[in-house]
Amino acid sequence: MMLQLRLIFILYSLCASVFKVAGTKSKAKGSQGQFPITQNVTVVEGGTANMTCRVDYNDNTSLQWSNPAQQTLFFGDKKALRDHRIELVRASSQELTIRINDVSLSDEGQYTCSLFTMPVKTTKAFLTVLGVPSRPEITGFAKPAMEKDVITLTCTTSGSKPAANIRWFRNDKEVQGTMEVNATGKSFTVKSSLQFQVNKQDDGVAYTCSVEHVSLSNPYMTTEVLEVHYAPQLEITHSLILPQEGQYFKLECVSIGNPIPEPVLWSKDGGELPDIERMIVEGRELTITILNKTDNGTYRCEASNHMGTSFAEYLLFVYDPNALGQHGPDHALIGGVVAVVVFITLCLIIVLGRYLARHKGTYLTHEAKGSEDAPDADTAIINAEGNHVHAEEKKEYFI
Repeated sequence: MMLQLRLIFILYSLCASVFKVAGTKSKAKGSQGQFPITQNVTVVEGGTANMTCRVDYNDNTSLQWSNPAQQTLFFGDKKALRDHRIELVRASSQELTIRINDVSLSDEGQYTCSLFTMPVKTTKAFLTVLGVPSRPEITGFAKPAMEKDVITLTCTTSGSKPAANIRWFRNDKEVQGTMEVNATGKSFTVKSSLQFQVNKQDDGVAYTCSVEHVSLSNPYMTTEVLEVHYAPQLEITHSLILPQEGQYFKLECVSIGNPIPEPVLWSKDGGELPDIERMIVEGRELTITILNKTDNGTYRCEASNHMGTSFAEYLLFVYDPNALGQHGPDHALIGGVVAVVVFITLCLIIVLGRYLARHKGTYLTHEAKGSEDAPDADTAIINAEGNHVHAEEKKEYFI
């Protein structure tokens, strides 16, 4: 009997221990699961923000959302703040999701999700609102600008948050401007200025202001085309390289300038054109129908606009076709000259070669001097031995 009671006591103790451990684990799990979880949200101004609060475990405890001013927005499924932009998306024991429509910059801040346990548990979520920049405007264009004027172009955009970035382009090439950022409430006004002296190369150039911002998928751009007035520049082109008597001949006065220089005036040797029947002026062109020697002289075209006057000159010399020849340059004469030059060159090469071959080297010394003139070998040896006396005077030379 005593043994049976002892076994029952042991079994009871073991069961109590198991139930105690299980209860402790369940309590720990509930304590960890009953903690609200949120995420920060970023939205573009005018867009929609969904604020979600979740718990992994909840024993029917209520969830609540509050705004940065600590005003309750929703307590469970009950709306607490009268704001038609805020609505309930989902409310359950494990989730509370609300939606804020038409978000403004004033909605930005730290929102609080509260779980009403004992004690109350809270989690923060930050709502970031991006201010969309306005489309840029360019000011400072003087239409038209005068050559050598100094102008300042300014590009302005407002309402951005964070501050937008402005880039300048001259046609397709980026140029650097000077940027200025000013805070206006919670948003920023950004300006960028570009200052330069204009010249005729700026006429017709497109200046583009590009605004870049995190809220934009593509930059905002605006473009202005610069118009520059400048004095004319003239040049005379001619239809023939060697004008000859009897030929048709044309001169053209090519001009650039803004405004277009008009009219074009032609003159010869400082006076009027002498033969208006053969010399025909049509706009910028002067045509001489049949050239003759009397047409020799200096021809001038002149044009002007309100920026100034310019001129260009061309010296005309009419050639006699008989003097030039019907077939152009005398190719036979040129060929003869080339042949003579080649012949002289070959002769020089041959003479130089023979000279070098003949003087390749007869090598003599004073020791052998006189031996080559001896009548026999004995005399040559004697002569050579005699020269040993003067050994200190030995020299080598070429003959």
